[in-house]
Amino acid sequence: MTVITDITIPAEKFALGKLLDEFPDINIELVRVIPLRDGIIPLFWVTGGDPDDIKATIRDDPLTEEVELLTRADNRYLFEIRWSTEIDHLIRPMIESRAEVLWAKGDVDEWQFRLQFPNRSMLAAFRQQCLDKDIKFHLDALYNPTIPGEDLEEGELSSQQFDILATAHENGYWHVPREIQLGELAELIGVSSNAASQRMRRALDTVVGQAIVNKES
Repeated sequence: MTVITDITIPAEKFALGKLLDEFPDINIELVRVIPLRDGIIPLFWVTGGDPDDIKATIRDDPLTEEVELLTRADNRYLFEIRWSTEIDHLIRPMIESRAEVLWAKGDVDEWQFRLQFPNRSMLAAFRQQCLDKDIKFHLDALYNPTIPGEDLEEGELSSQQFDILATAHENGYWHVPREIQLGELAELIGVSSNAASQRMRRALDTVVGQAIVNKES
């Protein structure tokens, strides 16, 4: 099942973060990243700054093969870059885990992304690759899009129940000592503390019940 996650990373851990070092007053909004056989193309809007200076700075990056200013609207500029396949940082884990950028923006301090993954195993692969590359990110939210009218089999978790268990696990809810409290967990998934508590109880009841059935069968 498709998984959507919101994450925040330090600006320097994304390739376009270098541009923000040179122009700290601009804002960048990533439109998409297109992986190609012989390169990688990001398409992004820049708000503020001088477009010629920005283009020159991008061109000076050794990983940049081509850069083009596609259009402008008031104080916003749409750029397209062709990066070498040597590009690393967050881009490589995104491509290898087949992440789709739904939304992203950055400033001089941090980048915020909304990424969609084909399934949870791809999200797990993305997280592991980020850890391997020393890219520390903060998980802001985790979503499982639901299918309207979807009927659940007996003993099957709903997407909301799976979300709260997975988010709790990924953020150390069951660690000793606990690394996240229920109220913080509720904020991550966008519900009240009471709703999170009820959802957690139902999810655990489903998991334990299914474990008992499997053990007895």
